[in-house]
Amino acid sequence: MVHSGNIAAAATASTESSGGISPVFIVLIIVAAVLVGVIILLYVLGKKAEKKKAEQDEQIAAAAQWVTMLVIDKKRMKLKDSGLPSIVLEKAPKMARLAKLPIVKAKIGPKIMSLISDEKIFDTIPIKKEIKASVSGLYIVAVKGIRGSIDTTVHKKTFREKMMEKAAYYKAKSGKGKK
Repeated sequence: MVHSGNIAAAATASTESSGGISPVFIVLIIVAAVLVGVIILLYVLGKKAEKKKAEQDEQIAAAAQWVTMLVIDKKRMKLKDSGLPSIVLEKAPKMARLAKLPIVKAKIGPKIMSLISDEKIFDTIPIKKEIKASVSGLYIVAVKGIRGSIDTTVHKKTFREKMMEKAAYYKAKSGKGKK
């Protein structure tokens, strides 16, 4: 005869050894399902952002005007340090306030203004030169040179080139001090 306590113990022993799904496998399935859900969410949000950006680009292109300006200075700086009107600072999202934006200080007619440049053309804008720019509000969309073309080949120095220049500078400096 089998006692009732032995039957329960035998039943649990048989389920453990019979090949039930292990907890590690269950966790992996849950993690995979969450990752698939996150990827689908990012895809949907990306598509919405793409559509919104396309609409904004159309509005910017419709309001753009070509203006002649003398570029005084250009820098990447935070919105609060840029010298833009206070209403722009108030309307900007919080993330935009923290990010560094490409700001161009230019003389347009008798006024000196701070403008926001498109990231794609910021490196091609020459300093201390007169240019013709397509401006939509405070946003520079495109740039043309008035006298000749703008040099679009911008060569950024690599880390190695910067270090070689510093080494040459300090070597020349130390050579002058010994004489």
